[in-house]
Amino acid sequence: MADDDWVEVEVVGVRTHLADDELVLLLLDPSTARLVPILIGPAEAGAIAAAQAGAVSPRPMTHDLLRDALRAAGASVRRVEITGLLNGVFHAALVLDNGRRVDSRASDAVATALRFACPVMCAVDVVETAGVEVRTAPGEDDIAEFREFLDHVSAEDFAAEDVSAQDGPVDKSPDEASDEDEPPPGSPSGGD
Repeated sequence: MADDDWVEVEVVGVRTHLADDELVLLLLDPSTARLVPILIGPAEAGAIAAAQAGAVSPRPMTHDLLRDALRAAGASVRRVEITGLLNGVFHAALVLDNGRRVDSRASDAVATALRFACPVMCAVDVVETAGVEVRTAPGEDDIAEFREFLDHVSAEDFAAEDVSAQDGPVDKSPDEASDEDEPPPGSPSGGD
C-alpha cells in the first residue's frame, strides 16, 4: 500500500459497550473525526489500559515480554498497521525496524505499539468501512468562552444600527422629525 492509503490514528482507549457488556478499543482518525471501534477480549483490554496508564507490573505481562524479547534480539517495532477488516475480524501487522512484518490481531498490535511508543496506522478503507462519525459535545473551553460572552453582552449589542450613522449624523426631513429629535432647550431653534 502507498503512504496515502494509511492514516495515523490515536488510541482513544478501551470502553465497555453498555448494551452488550463488550469491551471496545476505540481508534480515532483525527483528520475525519471518525472512530474505529474494535471488539477485544478482557486480557487485551487490560494490557492496553495498563500501557496507557503507565502501569508497570512486577513481572512482565505478555506484551511486555514481546517488547523485551524483540529488544533483546536487537529489533524494534517501527509502527503497527491495521491492515484490513475481513468477515468482521480486524487484521493487523507489526512492522519491525528491519522491514519485516509480523501478522497480528489488532488488539495485540495496539497493545504492542503502546509499549514501543510507535504510531498506529490504519488503512484508509478500514476507516471508511468501520469508522463511525464522532458527534462532539461542547468542551469545557467552549462553555467557558460562551459564559464569558454572556457576562459582557447586553441587549444594545444586538440593536439594529443605521448604517449611514457610521459616517456622521443623519439629516432627517421635517416630516421624519419627532419629539425625540427636538433640539435641546437654549439652542438657537430650541423651544423656550
